[in-house]
Amino acid sequence: MNKPGKILIIRTDRIGDVTLTLPMAHAIKKFYPDSQVTFLVRQYTRPLVDNNRYIDEVLILKEKNGRINFRENLDLLKNYDTCFLVHPTFELAALIFMAGIRVRIGTGYRWYSFLFNRKIYEHRKYAGKHELEFNLSMLKLIGINHDTNIESADFGLKPDTTALKNVKTVLSKSGVNLNSKIIIVHPGSGGSSVDLPFDKMKQLTTKLSEINGVEILITGNKSEAELCSRLIVSQKTKNFAGVFNLNELIALINLSDILIANSTGPIHIAAALNKFVVGFYPKIVSCSAERWGPYTNKKAVFKPETECSNCSIKKCLHTNCMATIDIDKVFNVLANKLSV
Repeated sequence: MNKPGKILIIRTDRIGDVTLTLPMAHAIKKFYPDSQVTFLVRQYTRPLVDNNRYIDEVLILKEKNGRINFRENLDLLKNYDTCFLVHPTFELAALIFMAGIRVRIGTGYRWYSFLFNRKIYEHRKYAGKHELEFNLSMLKLIGINHDTNIESADFGLKPDTTALKNVKTVLSKSGVNLNSKIIIVHPGSGGSSVDLPFDKMKQLTTKLSEINGVEILITGNKSEAELCSRLIVSQKTKNFAGVFNLNELIALINLSDILIANSTGPIHIAAALNKFVVGFYPKIVSCSAERWGPYTNKKAVFKPETECSNCSIKKCLHTNCMATIDIDKVFNVLANKLSV
């Protein structure tokens, strides 16, 4: 097997997905230190791959009106000898085929898998292992057997220095004491899972606000500003929904001590930055913590206290399973962590 020289990793879905793909770059550099590692992502996830210590080049997917611009992307991809299509679509599979990339690696389970000449045969939907581990499994097809665990995973993620400075300025102007323990509460999600009921999140936020020496920062995007405003339960809680871009959110998480969230992108950013994470996950296999939980040993994951099997999103929502999570138990974990 020839050593790969210019390696392209394509991951064009969401924040958490891209974050969990980052350790591929570290593994490649460990085994093939002279290789060039390039990531192709969408514009809005670019801050996750910029300034990454293991990524040599970043490409942005060319799109117009929400559709891939085939010709422009084709011109971008002609100089790579190896490509991993981590989150496959027919358009992207056709693109790397037409670009003439010599080694094209993707799933063997799609109707268009004939466009790949090295195939991985793993069904991710059964959550046999973590998403990050599924991603690293693909590297076996270029001779990399990289066994990882929560102790050794290296995301290469670091905050942008300008963003860090901007965030500190905003926090200081908002009266946030940077010497306090900073807790981020991120109540929203991308809708791909089932969330902790909002009243439960508010109950937890209220209890945390009664602890001395903490600052509670509520984060979310602009569309979640009203939702986040409902978590302002005391002077210790401050709403920053829509204030920070992704670059700045990474910097903000880097300044924090704890992040509390449902199954969503920021939980993986926090894990990658070695922060303590509290996450809420349903027992649905495709949404489970076993596949999508924070990949770190600095975590507390809470699931419904109901017995269920063959659970689905529809069933989970109907029975309100997530409401069985005991907030007192969650609070006790956090109180103990904050007292250390």
